[in-house]
Amino acid sequence: MDVEASHDTVSDYLLAHSAAEDDVLARLAEETRTRFSDFSGMQITADEGALLTMLTRLTGARSAVEVGTFTGYSSICIARGLAEGGRLLACDVSGEWTALAQRYWAEAGVADRIELRLAPAAETLAALPEEPTIDIAFVDADKESYPIYYEELVRRLRPGGLLVLDNVLLGGEVFDESEQGVRVTAMRAVNDRVAADDRVDAVMLPLRDGVTVARRR
Repeated sequence: MDVEASHDTVSDYLLAHSAAEDDVLARLAEETRTRFSDFSGMQITADEGALLTMLTRLTGARSAVEVGTFTGYSSICIARGLAEGGRLLACDVSGEWTALAQRYWAEAGVADRIELRLAPAAETLAALPEEPTIDIAFVDADKESYPIYYEELVRRLRPGGLLVLDNVLLGGEVFDESEQGVRVTAMRAVNDRVAADDRVDAVMLPLRDGVTVARRR
């Protein structure tokens, strides 16, 4: 089952009526498509980036975490929304992809707000202080580990903090019970967990491949 959350016509209209990506983000997106064409689908779109910046600003975030940095588009969007003195912890395992990210962080003027940790994200998150101090977290990484990332992050969110999960529809695979691969079953598990978790209020949005926003009570 291959399901698009929105028709191409709707998507084009949404992009035309959301905050436009600037030159830095546009060039980053193009270079990512050129250099990493086999993986460029992992990059978020401009409307998702605008949403991340807005949510970061709305929370007044000073402490942010990103799991899955890739070439840096989403981290720029989050870093731009941080309150004065805010910091983003960016977690990834690829030095090649994040080398491009670091170049564009500098061009965007946000490099001083971002700390990159190249290590398995589950280990990085587990080593964070237990205190609930994270204002906003964004997860867009290996889908098999989403349940782990969710649990590590949600208990570290401060009351009113946000956890944003990308690709929660997996191109419609979550709807198809014949799909029983590890990625799909893990995503179904985290979707069910969020919906039943009395620690958060959550909404799943049909934006691109599905985005869930969970707010810590």
